[in-house]
Amino acid sequence: MDLQGIWFFLWGLLWALFFMTDGFDFGIGILYPFLGKNDFEKRIMINSVGPLWNGNEVWLITAGGVTFAAFPLAYAIMFSSLYSGLMLILFALILRGVAFEFRGKIDKKIWRNFWDISIFAGSLVPAVLFGITFANIFKGLPIEQSGVSSGSFFDLLNFYGIIGGLLFLLLFLFHGSVWLAIKTDGELHERSKSTALVLWPFLLIIALCFLGASWFFTKLYDNYLANPILFFDILLTVAALFAARFFIKNDDFFKAWFSSAIVILGSVFFGIIGLYPNMLPSSINTDFSVTAYNAASSPLTLKIMLVVVIMFIPAVIAYQAWAYYIFRGKVTKEDLSYEESY
Repeated sequence: MDLQGIWFFLWGLLWALFFMTDGFDFGIGILYPFLGKNDFEKRIMINSVGPLWNGNEVWLITAGGVTFAAFPLAYAIMFSSLYSGLMLILFALILRGVAFEFRGKIDKKIWRNFWDISIFAGSLVPAVLFGITFANIFKGLPIEQSGVSSGSFFDLLNFYGIIGGLLFLLLFLFHGSVWLAIKTDGELHERSKSTALVLWPFLLIIALCFLGASWFFTKLYDNYLANPILFFDILLTVAALFAARFFIKNDDFFKAWFSSAIVILGSVFFGIIGLYPNMLPSSINTDFSVTAYNAASSPLTLKIMLVVVIMFIPAVIAYQAWAYYIFRGKVTKEDLSYEESY
């Protein structure tokens, strides 16, 4: 595979890693006002992701940086075409981060209620908009020959885009509920387990709807039909989804969470594999599409960046693995007494 192809799949992998890691943060933030019945349980929920959420967003920065450095044309067109949606995501992420830090600073109900709503909104908006955005990328954007998109934010709210938004929402809710089952005990643990089991059939239905809608609204299946071995990605994703439910029923929540992570990785790569070599397909004319080849930086730039990635990405993975290992236990009442807790 040439440099452009390697970087295309690295680009997809970085987005998939972001959704896999930060996805359970989003899910917990959305479940936060529903599963947290009192302030103690809400603090348990926040602290279940407290040491990890900002590290998880490193993958978002990396994915954005790679888009800018490796595919500058794609970066320019993506951020101009999807400007409104991406800015909403950015503001929501900022609001969520501030809410985590500020919620416990003043012991007043109205203060905490405001930041509780901020945590919910700051998690819900990115979860849905990321799904809508990527679904529309899979479907194709109205990119003209000049590289300018003639669409608006409301054009993204089409049938296929809404299904994509629902898929991402349910993926993250399920991922988050399984993570809560790992990190909590007592009634909150039982509610988290029950929530995961209730969400599972809805996730399966929406996932199947998304696969079916992709046949009619996109050209993603062209690569799969040309190389049937690629259908393994879909089969693996579906198998991981059923495995997650099996492990939850057997109270093996770590395996359920890893299965859920594979579902997210497989779902993202379903689109990435189908897109190749397109990055931003044009719905106006395929000749206007932005590809890994007409959007890539110079070969020398790609080579230098590849060396940097080979050196530093394993270090980031090692650091995150260490952080997950250090904070692998359940969040307890004693953990909330530390000054560093949320």
